[in-house]
Amino acid sequence: MDRPLLALTRRRFRWRRGEPASAADSENMRLLIQLRWVAVCGQLLTILGVAYGLNVPLPLTPMLAIVAAAALVNLASMPLVDRVRVRRLELLLALLFDVGLLAMQLYFSGGVTNPFVSLFLLQVVLGAILLGRRGTWVIVAATTVSYAILATQFQPLRYPRYLLANRVGLYLLGSGLCFALVGVLLVLFVTRIIRNLRVRDEGLADMRQQAAEEDHLVRMGLFASGAAHELGTPLATLAVILGDWRRMSRLADDPELIGEIAEMQMEVQRCKAIVNDVLQSVGELSGAAPDIVETRAFLREVVASWRVLHGTTPLVYRDELTNDLAIAADPAIRQAIWNVLDNAAEVSPDGVGLMARVAQGALLLSVRDRGPGFSPAGLADFGKPQQSEKGSGHGVGLFLVASVVRKIGGTVAARNRSGGGAEVTINLPLAAIGLKE
Repeated sequence: MDRPLLALTRRRFRWRRGEPASAADSENMRLLIQLRWVAVCGQLLTILGVAYGLNVPLPLTPMLAIVAAAALVNLASMPLVDRVRVRRLELLLALLFDVGLLAMQLYFSGGVTNPFVSLFLLQVVLGAILLGRRGTWVIVAATTVSYAILATQFQPLRYPRYLLANRVGLYLLGSGLCFALVGVLLVLFVTRIIRNLRVRDEGLADMRQQAAEEDHLVRMGLFASGAAHELGTPLATLAVILGDWRRMSRLADDPELIGEIAEMQMEVQRCKAIVNDVLQSVGELSGAAPDIVETRAFLREVVASWRVLHGTTPLVYRDELTNDLAIAADPAIRQAIWNVLDNAAEVSPDGVGLMARVAQGALLLSVRDRGPGFSPAGLADFGKPQQSEKGSGHGVGLFLVASVVRKIGGTVAARNRSGGGAEVTINLPLAAIGLKE
């Protein structure tokens, strides 16, 4: 985090998903306000130092009034930046206001003969970075017109007699101070403004990537929905045929064959249940709202069902819930947990672990395995489509998990454990999944 330039500065700007592109403009407006505070302090110290330290007579009333006006505008602008959407027009007006303040101060202190006239270049640089081409040319025009007016219309400085012989030296000293001041302000402010714009661009690129992933997910959902419809008819036919076989007398006399038929019927029913879950997940079933169950009962059912299908892979379940909570038994959440467990079982057939706990207003489900863990590239691309170390065509399961959890406001994170293996944590906000403490 950056050190604040003033006590009035804010924390470092970080892009958050869902923020408009103008969020960076709002942050840059705050930087302009901070720069104006620097100008207020610098002008006040310079005016007082020249008037009372060097005994150069200055029109203190109008010059101090300009400083006070800048301070009042800053005080009024600070709360508005947090509530009002900042646009490029507001940035342009703020820069024009600063150009006007500088021009008025220079008018009362020697015009273009004042070495600090070079501060106009700072406004031009800021305009080139913050504004579009048209806005930048407006700033260039404003500073050029101000310079032209100040070349002919200004109140000359009246040096005391002891400074008359050193006017050239004072001008060179002022020019040097102005050069150093412009350089310092460019480093302190312009670099931060450029970083804000870069963070905004990175955030927009992240949003475009998310949109592409969601489009991929939509296409997968459409394919799954169509496949589920197509599978419904042959599964129903198989169920009828198997029922007829069980009633055939020549087959009923063979206990071993009847047992196999019963097992086939169970698998067909399981396939039909999976098809129903797919259709329900895309909103194509007319069923009522998901059942409300206790969290412990829901997780025990998920664990028991997974153990039935993966009898050769031990699953250790740790319940660290402090109290039982009500949850809507959404099939999508169940499938997300299964997908993570399935991926863990593939790399760790000798056992996986599942731990459930509540922390910081969220239900945390952590799946641990004893496999080789994720590579650095795998961690960087975790949850992205078709990003799997198993080869092309894999990685869909974790992508679906990340997409489902993200849709309900949660997150999925992965890490490599220090003792070996990997851990995937599903973070489900309590408010998003309908939990009530």
